[in-house]
Parts: sequence; C-alpha cells; structure tokens
Amino acid sequence: MSLYDLTSFLRLSAVINYNLSASSLSRHNVLRLILEGKRLHPDYQKDLDQKGIVMEALNYLFSAYRQKRRRLGPMAVLHPLRATALFTRALDEVTLVDVLSILFHDVPEDIHPGDFDNVVWRKMEEQIFSLFERLDAQDEQTLLTCLDSLTKREGESYFHYIWRLLETTEHSSNAIQIKLADRLDNTLDMRIDLRDPLDDIDFYHIIFQILFEGWHQIYKPETIHPPTASINGSKRLYQLFKNVVLLSLVRKKGVGDSTAAIQHLIQTIAKASLKEAQRIFVHLIGYHYTDIKLQRKLLLDVMDYCHSGKTCFITAPDNNQMIDGLFLNTFGVLSDQKRTQQLDILYQNKPLMLQAAIAFIVLFSHFLNDPHFFVGGINADGVSAEVCMETQIENH
Repeated sequence: MSLYDLTSFLRLSAVINYNLSASSLSRHNVLRLILEGKRLHPDYQKDLDQKGIVMEALNYLFSAYRQKRRRLGPMAVLHPLRATALFTRALDEVTLVDVLSILFHDVPEDIHPGDFDNVVWRKMEEQIFSLFERLDAQDEQTLLTCLDSLTKREGESYFHYIWRLLETTEHSSNAIQIKLADRLDNTLDMRIDLRDPLDDIDFYHIIFQILFEGWHQIYKPETIHPPTASINGSKRLYQLFKNVVLLSLVRKKGVGDSTAAIQHLIQTIAKASLKEAQRIFVHLIGYHYTDIKLQRKLLLDVMDYCHSGKTCFITAPDNNQMIDGLFLNTFGVLSDQKRTQQLDILYQNKPLMLQAAIAFIVLFSHFLNDPHFFVGGINADGVSAEVCMETQIENH
C-alpha cells in the first residue's frame, strides 16, 4: 500500500470498519491489520505476550471511543487504529511501546470521566490499570513520557505544541514519528468518497490545457456537485497549512533526517498533501470557477508569485497580490473563533482558494525535492511576516 494513496486509505478504513461493525468484534483481525504481520519481539513467546497486551489496549479503545465520531461521521476509534497501521507500515520494526503510544496518542485529550457513567468509567480504569501492570517499569515510563509529549495542552497553540514536542523528544524519534503518522491520517481523512477524485485524471495535463489549449471548460466532473461536507475546501486548505507548519518546524529543528522513518513519513505527508491540493483545485475549476479565461489569468498570476519565491516565506498583505497575507491573517490566526471566521470568508473567495491550492502544490513539491526546505516565518510563537524578503529568498 502506498501510504499517501487515498484509494488504499479508503480501502484500509473500510476493512477496519467492517471488522469493528461485525456482530462479534474481531480484535484478532484488527490486530493483524494494524501490525501488518510485524513482530513486536524477536522471541516467539514474548511476541505473543506483547500482542496480548495490545489486544487489551484495543479493548480499552473500543470502550473509550464507542460513542465518539470523527468530524465526517465515522467512528472515532478508526483514527488511532488507522494511524497505527500507517505508522507500522512506515517502519521496518516496531516495539510494544511504539504501538501503545500511537494507539493512545489522543486518549488524554479525547477521553474524560464526564463522558461516561460511573460504572463504565470504573471498568475502563480497571482495563487501563490491568494493561499497565503487564508492562515493565521502563516501558511504562517511556509510554507515559511519550504520551505527555504528544498531548496538546489546554490553551497551547499548535505552533507551541509542535515545538515543545520537538524539544522534549530531541533525542527520541518515537514521538516525532507518531505525530507524523497522526498528521498523515488526518490529511487523508478529509473526504467521504467512493474513490479518489483524481482517478483517471492527469492533473498536469489539465494545467497545460488551461494555459495553452483551452477556449472552453477543460475539466468537467462526471457527477453533480456532492453535498457540502463538514470539512469544506477552506478547512482542507487549513489542514494542509498545519502540515506545512509541522514539516517546517521538524526541518527547522534539524530532526527531519534523523531516522529513515521520519524521512519517509515527511515525504509521504508531502505527497498526500500535494495530491489533496490537486483535488481541491480540480473541484474548484469543475464546479465553481469554470470560466477558462479567468482560470488562465489566475494560473499566470500565481505562477509569477511562485517564481518570485514568496511561497517560501510568510508574507504580509499586499494590495497587488491577493494571496499575500493568507498564511498570516487566515491560517496562522491563533484564536480558533477568529480563524473559523476567516476560513468562512476564504470559502466564499474561490479565486483565492484556487491560488492557494496551487501555492500548496508548489510548497509540497519543495518539501519533496529539497531535504532542507522549510517555510520561513513559522516558529514556536506562530507565524510572522519575513522582512528583507529579497535577501532571504536569495539565501534560502
């Protein structure tokens, strides 16, 4: 399975969901799916014992998440299971602590006593205590430390959270790899589709036709406009921005090439993000911004913008370029309420969304082609417009 491939991801989700929905829940099948045949220990008996601990962890997750849903509607427990599956496929070897860490990575944020009646909560506590009793002291401490690093604290911005994670795990790659796998799952989990909208489409041929051939609408979708989902185009663009933040801070901290798994996951997130930006673009030109002359003008404008190198840095608003200031004033806003308002405004501005999609394609191409690339102006405190732009572009 190509980890960035949406069709493979949808198939993985469907198979896990099928087993979760069975009248007799098959924990064994779920375990096989998420570990993909990997051993947790070279010794046969110890491997069986450790997989038994993972089965206990699955029991806990099924109880804890049974009433919770993802934003698009599927069962929330799919996320830790899929993220674990993506994580194990990115590594040659995995350990028990690795698997437990990613299975439980959202538990401190998601699971609270007030969500359950007292009897159910006490049973869940007994489950988790029983699980921890089967771990040796060192594994238990490693697991707790990793989960603490991975947990976003109340009032903490995404920027500060990622930077704290990188600082606290500077000499341990486990939590960073888990966070990357978590973001990969979140990137792919933005659509409820029967198949990838990019299937049977040559994106770059469409771009070529718009620029050089077209005098009529180039791309015409085969289906009517799908119902509006809870994650619309502007919210998908914001998720791509979060990927830019994560990859930039990982590269800026200097841990982007610390392990083969981190390198692989960075490349995979960049590929998945690039593909998602392409889906957003073809959706917009297919349903919302269909005039070929206007499409061509927007493409030429954003091409000049990208050639200037300004996609490599956070920019301030500029009356001459509508895309300037987008990261600063929309995606990078620290207030959740204000950001939601800005994303709603962006959703009404289809030309800007088109240009943003192209800019993201260029950005993630940079991440793929340059192992040292990161976006200037992204730091632990948030985003800030870069000064002395010409000098910084030259030195980047």
